[in-house]
Amino acid sequence: MTVQTPSSDAALTETMLDMGARARAASRALGRLGPDDRTRGLKAIAVAIRAAAPAILAANKQDMDAARKKGLSHAMLDRLALDAARVDGIASGVDAIADLPDPLGRELARWQQPNGLDFARVAVPLGVIGIIYESRPNVTADAGTLCLRSGNAAILRCGSESTHSSHALVDAMRAALEAEGLPADAIQLVGTTDRAAVGQMLSGLDGQVDVIVPRGGRSLVERVQKDARVPVIGHLEGLCHMYVDGAADPQKAVDLVVNAKMRRTGVCGSLETLLIDTAVADTLLPRIASALVDAGCELRGDARARVIVPGMKTATEDDWGTEYLAPILAIALVDGLDGALAHIEHWSSGHTDSIVTEDKDVAERFLARVDSAIVLHNASTQFADGGEFGFGAEIGIATGRIHARGPVGAEQLTIYKYVVRGTGQTRP
Repeated sequence: MTVQTPSSDAALTETMLDMGARARAASRALGRLGPDDRTRGLKAIAVAIRAAAPAILAANKQDMDAARKKGLSHAMLDRLALDAARVDGIASGVDAIADLPDPLGRELARWQQPNGLDFARVAVPLGVIGIIYESRPNVTADAGTLCLRSGNAAILRCGSESTHSSHALVDAMRAALEAEGLPADAIQLVGTTDRAAVGQMLSGLDGQVDVIVPRGGRSLVERVQKDARVPVIGHLEGLCHMYVDGAADPQKAVDLVVNAKMRRTGVCGSLETLLIDTAVADTLLPRIASALVDAGCELRGDARARVIVPGMKTATEDDWGTEYLAPILAIALVDGLDGALAHIEHWSSGHTDSIVTEDKDVAERFLARVDSAIVLHNASTQFADGGEFGFGAEIGIATGRIHARGPVGAEQLTIYKYVVRGTGQTRP
């Protein structure tokens, strides 16, 4: 488990191109394997991660010690930290991916033309996927194994904060693949923290990388989308909203808001802005605010909200566009559904937005009109997670409108080809 430091730009280029070539060879080898082989590899990886738990935790301690010295935020430390339960959770996530239906070879559509030609649209791997992410070690396992489940080779580039943890995980994963006679180069981790390696990946490594998936903050995603020479499955920040409608069940509203904000504040599905209908704000906002404060949340309200709960801090315009990833919540009063929709349309990042109401017609209008990757009715925004969708895990929550949207699991890491069967037809 060594972090490499290439001695020159030329050496880095050579190293990265070699990774790309080996990933392409591995992706072709995966294409010759059957679903049972991929399942066997995934189950072996889960066993290997559990067996390597002491080494993974020792590596994570190195990362955590360095992160504390750097003064990383509580949210970043929470994302980075591993313990025995979290390592077992990573392995359990791999088990869940192994148990997923194999997404390859699915017949997505089939039809015949009058001339007798038989057409089928069939799911196939994307090929080689580059994943660039920040401080969460679990992404290393999730991304690598989701790619394996879908027959893709993965080139992983973690943030410097998680480099030791990620190397320990990849060492275990690759050893498991080798022991099973499967291509270990299906999962590779960039061995340097040199940021130039990211530029090399974004260049496409001489055509060896088919897709880039960035997972991290706005600056990372924007850089990838700006500089990439290959298609990008983008994952923007989770600026998540919850609208409490005038027809909301009061206790349900309190429970959902507290869970959406405080269950885990450092995840992308954490609630960042609460919108409350003026029709119920006088009675319901104090209850919600009290429950949030008791849970340790700082509240920042607009002028109308602070009339009802004077103890709130003043929300500025910046607060409506901030992903806190911390126990801080911005609160605004809105005039019914139309007011909520206008606020969300202006400020939402297109990630996850939720409505709390017992009025089904209002709920359906919200679900139809909010153009986000995930929209929910009477459910916490913290369900913005591939595992909760039954995908086993996710590489990220895609917020774009091309190819994949929402949680990106194994099925979303496939594309399709057309298979045409004839009986000797020629075109006149």
